[in-house]
Amino acid sequence: MGNRWSRSGSSLSLLPERQSSGRRGEDRDSDNDSLDGLGRREDIAQFPYVEFTGRDSITCATCQGTGRIPSDQVNELVALIPYSDQRLQPQRTKLYVVLSVVLCLLASSLVAFFLFPRSVVVVDAGIRSVTVSFDHSNMKVLMNMTSTLNFSNPNFFSVLVQSVNCQVLYMKTVIGTQQLDSATTILPLSESQVNYTVSVEIGSSAPYVYAFCTMPSIKVHNIVVFMQTAVKTSYMVRTSQNSLEAYRYIDCGSNTTYHQKTQKHWHLSSSRSAATSFSTPLL
Repeated sequence: MGNRWSRSGSSLSLLPERQSSGRRGEDRDSDNDSLDGLGRREDIAQFPYVEFTGRDSITCATCQGTGRIPSDQVNELVALIPYSDQRLQPQRTKLYVVLSVVLCLLASSLVAFFLFPRSVVVVDAGIRSVTVSFDHSNMKVLMNMTSTLNFSNPNFFSVLVQSVNCQVLYMKTVIGTQQLDSATTILPLSESQVNYTVSVEIGSSAPYVYAFCTMPSIKVHNIVVFMQTAVKTSYMVRTSQNSLEAYRYIDCGSNTTYHQKTQKHWHLSSSRSAATSFSTPLL
């Protein structure tokens, strides 16, 4: 009985030693495996690219088996991207397209609004003054008529008044002309006035006018003249021409100065009487 217990005891005493020795062996194996893994990785990293050719293998047409792309072919090669790649599915594409279209429309509308040429408004303000003189030896009536034109520029850029051409007729006979070149420049969204003087001479074509204008028994020596005015303006790449026609009453017996308000009203009355009939003794 004592021997059995001793054997069992010896066997029991030997088990922990075997287990500890097994564990030490496993630890050594794991350490060797880890060292071998690191060594293998380093070896693989240092191992150059080799094209393994065989019966069923094909040499890479891009790098020709070298593992590197030639520098002269960098701009010629095309990379294949999978269809599911996020770069092929950009987000908010519709939003960007709509914003771009709206901004383009807004910019074009603003450019068209500010640069679209508008017609320059020209208004004949009437005669400001008339200076009368007589040539008694030749029986002529000499007058200097100063008229005013009002310009209104509705554009967002300057307008140049290139020329003002005026012609005065009496009984369908030209009695005076005047032409102004480069009269003025009208600033954007502003108004301006241009004054011009026409020299008129009435004599050989109508000798009775001299007798009428110098008759002392008549206090007001009114005659009717027809004025044709052509105004040429230019802005940007556009050139326009305005034509104005009006009948004017003038006093050929003395010097006369007209006020703007009075002249505007007088011009309306003269237009009406000229359109109907000349009931008053005027020439």
